[in-house]
Amino acid sequence: MNAMTEQLQSGAGPSIGAILIDSGRLTIDAAERILRLQQKEGMRFGDAALQLGLLGEDDIQQVLSRQYDYTYLAADDDSMSSEVVAAFKPFSPVVEQLRLLRSQLLLRWFDVDSGGRALAVLSPDAGEGRSFVAANLAVVFAQLGQRTLLVDADLRRPCQHRLFRIPDKHGLSSILAGRAELAECIGSVTRLKNLSLLPAGAVPPNPQELLSRPQFAAMLSALCGSYDVVIVDTPPAARTADHQPIASRARGAIVVARKHLSSAQRLQALVRSLQESGTVVVGSVLNQG
Repeated sequence: MNAMTEQLQSGAGPSIGAILIDSGRLTIDAAERILRLQQKEGMRFGDAALQLGLLGEDDIQQVLSRQYDYTYLAADDDSMSSEVVAAFKPFSPVVEQLRLLRSQLLLRWFDVDSGGRALAVLSPDAGEGRSFVAANLAVVFAQLGQRTLLVDADLRRPCQHRLFRIPDKHGLSSILAGRAELAECIGSVTRLKNLSLLPAGAVPPNPQELLSRPQFAAMLSALCGSYDVVIVDTPPAARTADHQPIASRARGAIVVARKHLSSAQRLQALVRSLQESGTVVVGSVLNQG
């Protein structure tokens, strides 16, 4: 090992330069140029690389995320949909808002005293961002180090398997119909540490009846014993009554509305029905998009 490589490997773990060389993003010659400027000017390695134009800001953020065990994906990664923005742009304004929401939920629902482990994400109508919020909220909880499970309980028009590009041959509907076991239906989101997904599975002819079965409550209780956070996506509340057994089993819910689209009357009706059924409405989210 030459002196330059020894410099890159010094410290408690691999340095920025070592990680970039190992990943093929930086050549040894380029790293040497960066090191010379770093030593001459007393700069950080990343700042020197940016000044020389040998790396971009995204490269630096990516390697810092690896150093600090904060996983997110490169812009050209096609392992999941770009709609999972928290997985690609964790420092963007929309993800900062999701982290604020995460903090509030940790204080109000997922704390030890409340005993909350599952949270349903609801909205009155389609197109209000309910599934977007559920997916990205699950990602930011996983990035915090929480063992997180995202459950797609929309048994009419599921989408979480598409967002995370996980097969949905077997899923929630298969479990509730007694056609599959829970363990064989849950898939790890391999590119994101701490995150797993239970897809909806095949669309059944009787979603409300399946969700009302005792098996759903028992399954959710078992999942809450295995994960720190369980986020449950739901179908539009104004179109069916599917959300009622989901929310009552989860015990807690947040309601999503879209600016200039959502009906205040339908929102009020949804919140009232949740409260009347004993579900804790933990908060609401205004989707600005």
